[in-house]
Amino acid sequence: MATVCAISLAGASRADGPGQNWTHFVRIGAYGLSSTNADEIVRDAQATHAFGIEVDNDVPGRYESFLDPTEKLAAIHAVAEKAHQANNKAYVYIAGTECITANADKAAHSVVKDHPDWLQRKITGEAAVFTGGAAFWIRKGDEDVWISPYAMPWRKTYMERVRQIAATGIDGIYVDIPYWMTHFDGWESTWASFDDFTLAAFKAKTGLDARKIVKLGDFSDENFRKWVDFRIATFTDFMAEIRENARRVNPLIMVIPEIYPGIEEEAVRVGADVYQLYGVADAIAHEYEFGSGDHMAGSRSQMDWFLYQVGMLSFRGFAQGKATWLLNYSWDGDKEVDAREAMKTLAASQVMLGVNFWDAPGHSMGGSNDAATRTEIFKWIEKHEEALYHPRTAIQPVGVYFSPDSRNYDAAHFLPSYRGTILMLLQAHHEVQVVTPRTLGEFRGSALILPDVSSVSEEERTGLNKFVAGGGRVVVEGRDMIGLAEFPLVTRISSSPGAAHLAKLEKDFAAGSRSISTELLRVLPENKDLKIEASPSVVSYAAVVDGKRHIFFTNFSGIVPHRTVKPTPENGATVTLTAGPKTTLAFLPFLGEERTVTGEAAGDKVTFHLPAFDRGAVVWVNESK
Repeated sequence: MATVCAISLAGASRADGPGQNWTHFVRIGAYGLSSTNADEIVRDAQATHAFGIEVDNDVPGRYESFLDPTEKLAAIHAVAEKAHQANNKAYVYIAGTECITANADKAAHSVVKDHPDWLQRKITGEAAVFTGGAAFWIRKGDEDVWISPYAMPWRKTYMERVRQIAATGIDGIYVDIPYWMTHFDGWESTWASFDDFTLAAFKAKTGLDARKIVKLGDFSDENFRKWVDFRIATFTDFMAEIRENARRVNPLIMVIPEIYPGIEEEAVRVGADVYQLYGVADAIAHEYEFGSGDHMAGSRSQMDWFLYQVGMLSFRGFAQGKATWLLNYSWDGDKEVDAREAMKTLAASQVMLGVNFWDAPGHSMGGSNDAATRTEIFKWIEKHEEALYHPRTAIQPVGVYFSPDSRNYDAAHFLPSYRGTILMLLQAHHEVQVVTPRTLGEFRGSALILPDVSSVSEEERTGLNKFVAGGGRVVVEGRDMIGLAEFPLVTRISSSPGAAHLAKLEKDFAAGSRSISTELLRVLPENKDLKIEASPSVVSYAAVVDGKRHIFFTNFSGIVPHRTVKPTPENGATVTLTAGPKTTLAFLPFLGEERTVTGEAAGDKVTFHLPAFDRGAVVWVNESK
C-alpha cells in the first residue's frame, strides 16, 4: 500500500473578500505533472501571472495508479510544496467514474479483465468499454471504461486514493466529469446504468426493478421520474463523499468538479446537475458547451454569446457565493479570426459576470493560444480582482425562478421560457437575479417571474405562497401549474413572452433585439434609483461591491462568427442615478486604465455619459456630499 505524505497546510496568504477563499481569485493555467517538472510548472505559472495551478497526473482514472499511486502521490506533494513556496495554489486532476488502462490489449491486468462487474451497462447488458477513437483522449490500444459509482469495492479504494491525495498538502482536488455513461456515441438515449450494483441500489431506495417497471425516456411516467431523481442524487452524493473524505484528512482542501452540461437537459441525462452539485462542492469548473457548432469564441454568433450569459448568470445564482470557473475555448486554427482577439472577448464575457477565466487551445486543458495575451489578461484581472471577484450584493433585481423539477421533467417548455425571459430583461437593461428553491426565502427583489414553471415540490410551493403572502410581487408567465393564491400583486400572463422573444432572436437576432415586447416589462416595477441605457447588444449587471454601487458591462455589438470577434465600440451608454450633484463614476474599460467620469445633475438625479468601450467595462459610484 502506498504511503501517505505529510500534510503541508502552508500556502498563499492573500487579502480575500468577506467569506471568500482562493478559489474566487484563480487565473487558471493547466499543466501535465511528472515526477520531475514541479519547478518548471510553478516558474511558468508565476511568469504568466497564473494563480491556481491545475496539474494532471490522474491517480484513480488510470488503472495502474489506481492500484499503486506511490509515484504520483510524491509528484503531487512536490508541486504543492513548490506552489506554496511561490505563494500560489495548486490542485490536481482526477477522473470521476472513468478509468483507462494503457495498452490494455497487451497488459495482464485491466478493469475489464479483473473486475467486469464494476462496469456501467445499458439495459441490454452492453458494458461501457471503449477503445481508441471513441474520444480524442483515448489512445489506440487503451481500454477506457466507466464504472458504476455503486461498485462498492471500487468506491472504497477510490475514496482511499482521495484521502491519500488530500494528505499530500495539495490545495484542491479537481474531479473530471463524474457522470453516468450517456454521452458517447450509441449511449445518448440509454439512461444508464443498469449494472447489478446500481439496480440493487435503486431497488433498495424505491422498491422498484428499473429493468421492468421504468419507461425509459417517458417523463410522464412516475417511475421514470424516480429513476431520473435517483441518477442525479447518485452523483451529488458521490461528490459529497469525495469532499468528506478529502476534508477528513486536510480540512482546508477544496473539491472542484468539472461539469460540461449547464442548465440544459443534458444535465438530467448524464446525472450531473450543477444546481445540486454547488451544494456539495467548493467551486465548480464548467466546461460549458451547448447547442451545435464547435463552441469556440471565434465562431460564436451574438445569439450564442447571449445564451452563454444566461448560462453563467444561472451558475452564479446556483453558487450562493461559491466560485464559478469556466473552461471555454477561444480559437482552434480558424484562419479568419485572430486568436488574441478571441481570447480577449471570451475573457471579458466571463469576468464581467464574476466568473473565473480559463482558456486553452482547442479542447485541451493546458497551454494557451497565445501566452503573451493570456499574461496581459491575467495581469489586468490580478490588478482589479477586488472589483471583479469580491462578493456582489443585489440592489433592486427582478428575479427569474429556476425550477429544477421543471427543467428535469419538462425541459422543452421550461428552458425556452426561462432563457428568453432572462434575455429580454438583459436587453432591456433590468437588473436580473436567478432565484432558486435554495435562495427563494432570501429574495428581496422588486418582482419574481415564474417562466413556464410546471413542476415544484411541496416545499417550493409553500415557499412561493409565503413569498406572495409577504407582499412579494409575482409574474406567472405561461402555464400556471402552481396554484398560487389570488393576491393583487400576482400577475398572470397566459402566453410566454420569454419563449416568444427567444424564438424571435433565434430567427433574426438583430430584428428581435429591436422589437422587445412590453407585455412582460410593463408589469415590472420601475427602478427609480438606477436607469441604464445602452444598445440591446450590451448586457449590464448592477450590484453593490465593497459598499459601492457597481455596474459591469459586456458588449457583443457587431460580432460576426468566423470573421469579426472584436465588438464594435459602444458609444451611447448612459447611467442615471439618484445621487448628490458632486457624485462621480469611476470608469474601468476591460484591459484599460481607470478614469473619472463626471455627470449632469438634475434634481436628485445625475446622468453619466460613459466613454466608448469595446468588449466591456466596470463602473462604480463614488458618492460625494
